[in-house]
Amino acid sequence: MATGFFHHLGTFLLLSATVLLIITCISAPVVHDIALLKVDLGQDKSRGTVSFGTFGYCQNIDNAPDSCSRSRVGYSPAAIMSAIDGTEFSDYAEDTTRALTKAMILHPIACGINFIAFLLALGAGMVGSLLASLVALLAFLTTAVACIIDFVLFSIVKSNVNDRGEETGSGAYYSSAAWTILVSAVCSLVGAVLVFFTCCSARMHRRRSAVAPKSDFGEPVPRRRWGRW
Repeated sequence: MATGFFHHLGTFLLLSATVLLIITCISAPVVHDIALLKVDLGQDKSRGTVSFGTFGYCQNIDNAPDSCSRSRVGYSPAAIMSAIDGTEFSDYAEDTTRALTKAMILHPIACGINFIAFLLALGAGMVGSLLASLVALLAFLTTAVACIIDFVLFSIVKSNVNDRGEETGSGAYYSSAAWTILVSAVCSLVGAVLVFFTCCSARMHRRRSAVAPKSDFGEPVPRRRWGRW
């Protein structure tokens, strides 16, 4: 049945959004190579890199072992870049980036809500599907807000680093974790729409089945044969 296929597709997308958010959550300093924003240092980009993640950062300079911060909610990417390569930030930009990193607590929250929506969508009942669609909508809104915060935050850092690139030799660019949270927001939205659509379709189908007239014809009456005169 087409409705069942779309429901399973929506459920799979909610699971995919959860997995993608997990990847974003374990970015630097948990997994050093996964980052929301990476900065290549030096004129020839051989001095090393700085990887900014959800709960901290890692830096690798002159091929030395990675040096990472401890995992915590809230840090200052602007102050870090100022200390490493001298990139200048205004007080407003530094305060804004520090404040926005505290909002990254939305990453694991969005991940948890998406997982709850996935579990609810596994239920075959209409009530479970309706509840799953509402939770999936909340998951999308949370993921979208987290994604917007990430891009606003790191666009400030990226812009300042690249504007001073001729002087410092550094270049910044969005990395894998930025794209995983963006794709997870899309998966969460499409998953919520599909689960809600299948829930409404199942409800309409049940209503039509309930009001459909039942044809209850009795057995046909045998025809009487005329007797002989």
